Amino acid sequence: MSSPTPDSPASAAAPPAGTPVEPHPALDALIGVMARLRAPGGCAWDAEQTHESLTKYLIEEAHELVDAIEHGTRDDLLEELGDVLYQVLFHADIAAADPVDPFTIDDVAARSMRKMVGRHPHVFADVVADTADEVSANWETWKAAEKPARTSVLDGLPAGLPALVRADKVLSKGAALGVAPTSPPRETGDLSDERALGEQLLHLVAVARERGWDAERALRTATRDLEAGIRAAEESSP
Repeated sequence: MSSPTPDSPASAAAPPAGTPVEPHPALDALIGVMARLRAPGGCAWDAEQTHESLTKYLIEEAHELVDAIEHGTRDDLLEELGDVLYQVLFHADIAAADPVDPFTIDDVAARSMRKMVGRHPHVFADVVADTADEVSANWETWKAAEKPARTSVLDGLPAGLPALVRADKVLSKGAALGVAPTSPPRETGDLSDERALGEQLLHLVAVARERGWDAERALRTATRDLEAGIRAAEESSP
């Protein structure tokens, strides 16, 4: 990867005072591996990839990381974190080669650092927020200060989020404004169409939020239980 220019975000940003900065030789070596794979004489497949062509791999690696967190070993977690990191480096190397608007992995890190410092004024400035609840209560305000052009709390929610994840986030945004689903819960026997089903699912997500449950994980767990039952049935069949 090319080095950031003097005017790039990476060179303009500096870690906050008192922040320890340690060398990361293995990370630098991995960046070097990526650069070599995509350079002339490297790997033809890597060299041909684009942000769009890698999207499915990023999603797949993210799901594999979640699976390692929930069901894997520490070694599984170590490996899958590396795979997700590699996807970030891959995209950054592609971006560095853009002829119109290039940026590097250093620029990515600098942008992320500024964002995290800005969203933690209780650590890096004089705002007081001593508990996790106080931090959560101020989080949207801090985010809004970064992106004043946004006109809705829903701006920035990725369109490709899984339905339950998006429902949970929308419920969270609505709760901050005192807005909740208007439709009462339905008995499953009253479900007459997909809209009614959607309202029931939204209610179940709201119930999960109230009880501190993860609806997406609950669905994944139930699905895995079903998968286990299917496999058991398959194994017992003649």
